[in-house]
Amino acid sequence: MYVLTAVLLTPAQFPSILGDDYPEACALLGVRPVPDGYGLVLGQDELGARWTVVIDDVSLVAMAIASWDCGMEYDLSPDERTIVVSLAGWPLDLAVAAPGLPDPHDPEQGADGTGRVPLAPPSAGVWGSAQRRMGADQIALQWTDWRERFETDGEAPVAHPGLARVLTEARGYTESPPPPGRVRSAFAGEEARMLRVDGPGWSLVARTDDVAFVLLDEEPSGVIPVPRDADLPELLAGLDRVAVRPA
Repeated sequence: MYVLTAVLLTPAQFPSILGDDYPEACALLGVRPVPDGYGLVLGQDELGARWTVVIDDVSLVAMAIASWDCGMEYDLSPDERTIVVSLAGWPLDLAVAAPGLPDPHDPEQGADGTGRVPLAPPSAGVWGSAQRRMGADQIALQWTDWRERFETDGEAPVAHPGLARVLTEARGYTESPPPPGRVRSAFAGEEARMLRVDGPGWSLVARTDDVAFVLLDEEPSGVIPVPRDADLPELLAGLDRVAVRPA
């Protein structure tokens, strides 16, 4: 297989497009949610067909990703003994292809022996849970831009019928920890952490030293700002305590 890219599938780091938490993401791919997680290797076979190979050598994939992020070459060639399952299709949308091969395409259904429809990214033309989570990811990546927009619009609380439910359910996570990956914490500079929190029909993204933003399944493309009032710092601190973090 000609490797194009790779991503981690661990409790602390997994493509949000796959699910609200780590077990849900694993279920989508048909693998057990083991504590150490997996690496997902995406590539093409000699006919150009798309394949996603799930391997249990997480450190190999992490090393490859770190090298690529630094602009270094890294030959990611998983040992066959590390392969958990090979799945037809790609769960993520890739804009690259292996040179000298036919254009990327899905192999026939059942080509991977599972009988399932090949993996495919969700449609960009509809709004649903996957798009809601992807939207929260983009806010986390573009925090400065969203923060400036929030300051321009003003910091008055937004009255929204779904917001109270989200904050109540998020507060519940601090009292009874949810499945792994529902609350994730990443470095955000200085003493701050970036939180990604998901629940049934909602996503929250926040910096522990700043405001928060909420997205809802029932609010297509909508983003609800949550000002840093008296209750928010305590909520974010509590979520950070129960969050999983990258190793």
